[in-house]
Order: sequence, then C-alpha cells, then structure tokens
Amino acid sequence: MAGLIPQSFIDDLLSRIDIVEVIDSHIPLKKTGREYNACCPFHSEKTPSFTVSPAKQFYHCFGCGASGTAITFLMEYGRMDFVEVIESLASQQGMEVPRRQCQSSGARQTNQGLYDLLEQVSAYYHQQLKHNRTAIDYLKNRGISGESAAEYSLGYAPPGWNNLIRDQGMGKRSGLLKSGMLAKNNNGDIYDRFRERIMFPIRDRRGRIIGFGGRIIEQDAAAKYLNSPDTPIFHKGRELYGLYEALKATRKLKSFYVVEGYMDVITLAQSGMRNAVATMGTAITQDQMKKLLKIAPEIVFCFDGDRAGRSAAWRALESALPVMRDGHMMRFLFLPDGEDPDSMIRQYGKAKFERLAGESQTLSEYFFNYLEADINLSTLDGRSQLARQAQPLLQKLPGGVFNDLMLSELAERTQLSAERLTEITLPEQKSASTKPIRTDLQKKTPIVRHLITLLLQQPTLARLAHDIDDLPQYNLPGTTLLAELISFLQNRPNTHLGVILEHWRDNKYGTYLSRLAQYPVELEEHRLEAEFTDTFRQLGKYHPLHPNRILEKIKQGFSPTDEEKNILRQPASDQ
Repeated sequence: MAGLIPQSFIDDLLSRIDIVEVIDSHIPLKKTGREYNACCPFHSEKTPSFTVSPAKQFYHCFGCGASGTAITFLMEYGRMDFVEVIESLASQQGMEVPRRQCQSSGARQTNQGLYDLLEQVSAYYHQQLKHNRTAIDYLKNRGISGESAAEYSLGYAPPGWNNLIRDQGMGKRSGLLKSGMLAKNNNGDIYDRFRERIMFPIRDRRGRIIGFGGRIIEQDAAAKYLNSPDTPIFHKGRELYGLYEALKATRKLKSFYVVEGYMDVITLAQSGMRNAVATMGTAITQDQMKKLLKIAPEIVFCFDGDRAGRSAAWRALESALPVMRDGHMMRFLFLPDGEDPDSMIRQYGKAKFERLAGESQTLSEYFFNYLEADINLSTLDGRSQLARQAQPLLQKLPGGVFNDLMLSELAERTQLSAERLTEITLPEQKSASTKPIRTDLQKKTPIVRHLITLLLQQPTLARLAHDIDDLPQYNLPGTTLLAELISFLQNRPNTHLGVILEHWRDNKYGTYLSRLAQYPVELEEHRLEAEFTDTFRQLGKYHPLHPNRILEKIKQGFSPTDEEKNILRQPASDQ
C-alpha cells in the first residue's frame, strides 16, 4: 500500500511517532498499568475493551477484534486513505514525504490538468445531451428526471470519430489520450473512445471527475457499458460510481447498496434511496469494500438471481472475508430472474425493494447455504467435504467474535471439535521442484507459529536466532516467513510491532501477522528469551538433513543421497 512512498520512509516515520499520542488526540485514553484503555471507537460498548500498547505501538479491541497500528487507526477512524495518513503524520513530524519520479511536482501538475480537462469534456457531453432528442427521450423512458440528469451531470457522446479534438483543439490531444478519452488502433489512428452513448461522469470522493462510463442506447447493441481505462487518476478497482453523490446527499449513512449498473444508482436515488453505488463493470474489490465500510457498517450486494449472478455473488463473498470485521454486516440480495434494481423500483416501487433487501441472506447464511448446496451432511463424507471447503475460507477472516462464531457454526455442522478447526495454516510458498514427503511435520506448525508470535511480542529476540538461511528448506509451513521476519528484525534492532505490521501490510503474510499480533504470549517478560531459544532449538530437529528426517524419508521409499548416508554413519553424539 505504500505505493510511490518508499517503504524505508514509512518504517522511519513509524519509529518516530507514538501511537498513544495519535489515538489520544481523537479519543481519550486512560492509563492502566503499562497500557492504555478506552471504550472502542469502532463499536458500541459500555465497558472499555480497547487497549493501546505503547511498547508494541499496537491497538486491539477485545470486543470487536479491531486492531492495528497508528496508520491503521487513522485510516479506519479518520476515514483517510493510506497516502493521506502518511502525509499527515509526516507533516506533524516535520518530515517531507519523498516521492518517486512519477510523483514529482510536474506529475502532480499534469494530474491536475487531467482533472480540469475531464471537467471540460463533461461540460461538452452535457451540452450535447441538451440538443439530442433521441438521448433525452431515452432517459425519459428510463424514468430519469431532469433534476437527476443535472445532479449526476449526465451527457451524451455524439456519433463521429473526432468530436473531442474538434471541441478541445489539437493542443489537448495528449491529455485526451492520457485520460482515456481518446483511443488508438493498431494502425496508430486516434479516435473518440465514446460514441453514441449516454455518458456518466465518475467522480472521486472530492468530487473531481476521474473517468466516464458510457451506455449504448440501442438495446441489442454489444458492449452495453463502456468504461474509461485505468489512467494516472482513475483506477477501476478503487472507485465506486455514485459514492460522491451519496455522501453529498446524506451526511451519515447506515448502509450501502452495491449494484451493477449506473442507471440502478440513479433510479434508487430518485426513489429516495441515496445509498447506492456501482462498481465499474468488474467484480467488487477489497479496496472498494474497505472504502464503504469506513463510512457505513453494512453492505447489501445486489445480484441477479441467475447463474451468472450467483457466481458473481460468491466471488464477492470470497473477497469480503478478509475485511469482515466484528461490527460489520454484509448481506446478499438476489433479485428475481430478469430484474435489476432499476426495473424493480420502476415496476414495483421502493417498498418492495426494501422488503426484499430486509429478507436478503447474511454473509454467514449465504456462506453455508452455498457450500452445502450439493453436500449430504448426514454422511461422514459430506461433513468431511464441508470442513475441507470451509476451513481455508474461514482462515481468511480477521480474528474476533465473528470469526469464532463462524468456526463454532462449522464445528456444529461437521460434528468436529472447534479446536481441530481452529488450527492455523500458514500461507507458505509451494515448491514445485521438491517432492513432498508425508511426515508428521505438518503437525509441528505450532512451533513455527510460536516463534513468530514471540518475535511479534518481543522483536529483540531475533538476535538469538542463527542459521536462518536454511529455514526455508525445512519444508514446514511458515519457515519462509520466519526467516524473512528474523532477517528484517536483525537489520533493525530497535523495531517495534507497528513497524513490522506496516512493512508487511500488502504482503501475503500481512493478515496472518495481524492475527497473531492479537494473541498475547502468556509468559513473564524475563522468560521470553529462554522460551525463544528453547523453541528455536527444537526447530532444528526438522532440518532436512537431521537424521530423523532422513530416516523418515527412507521409510517412505525415497533413496538417500550420498550426503545423507554420510550423516547417518556419524556417531549419535555428532548428530
């Protein structure tokens, strides 16, 4: 997530700020022993369960499971994006945020020029709409009022291949290309990307136009919707159509409807439902969900009831699991075949749509209903199949009450113990060149997990580790991460937990480390060194060249190498 900000700068920034000061400036903290407490700002409670650790530079709520660093807190509580948080914290520390080449002042000026240019293009399309009877009649037939057309700045791209060049002039050609308004074919010919379409300007949260969506008027035409490509100021996976207008219309939103079409957004808004947004013709992303959940605690996904709609719904659920924190609610609304929110509102009215939304499936209901659709839970095989399919998905959930409840529900349905289901599988890299050996080593994952947890609790323990280059060869889940973490900490002897979590924020291990950081080590501080040393020594038994490992390999029919034979010939005292 650091993007164009160097990771080294973020690490340095975190080493200078104090999470207690950052959070206390927003919610009052009370010192309790070595930590600070408060009522959690992310859910309603009367007894404080929100804890801030100055030693770890980490916060955690034992009620809803919210946790993270000072950066995470400002993103979640202050509804700021990552770059805004870094710039704000850096300014407080008198630090200048370094930028890579494409974020120079010249680049930022270029981006501002693109915003200005797209405003001019939008004005041109809006004028074209006013003088095109066919486009006006189409919008009227779809029930779009003149007030809505003005609020959403709707426009029309007329027929022709070079309308924008004629309107803006040849001097704007480069900007029109960079903003995606012009396209280039294989022959190098440049032409208008949007033609004979109703135009929907897409705005960011600040209200700046960053791209367009265009809808064809002819019902039987291919490519019903066409969107701007990704540009320096527009990224499909991060933005949501209608979000700016929703925030402008309603100060405090309790929920969002996520729909597929821009017309759906406008029709729902006209009916008084000002909380609808749409994706950019693609599946909803985690970035988009996080953006919505920072504003409102509930998301209702609206899908067609056909096969394609249900397939899209399951993809949305899989993306939603890692962002499903306690206090959040996600529902899945499947509309009757052939209907979309636009047609439902126009044919049946707002009341019926809201009734259907109230009857929609919660994430947990849809999760188990989907997985159990073709499974017979009255058989051992069926329950085993459900456990195999559900467990890897539930491991994506952040720690917290919802996670525990989902695991308990799975345990009840499969008749397995909750303890068996809660075993954590590390996101280890798979080696295509090494044939796996079936041993009991997979049961030893807690050793690796325990070492990582100790390092998160006390990063200075990394100095006690040695021979870490061999760790990835152990063929144990988590050893690659363990080696990376130890190396990182040995090179940064004064690092705290906050720096660790931010360093791995966008890494595949980030979620796993955040989950482990929530669980305290039940050991007195003076015993941590001995615990780490003893555990690390135990790990040595699983080195690929340890005699026990070689013997296990031979028992399974593998031929030992010459090196392995020499090791087995050595006296036990040398092994």
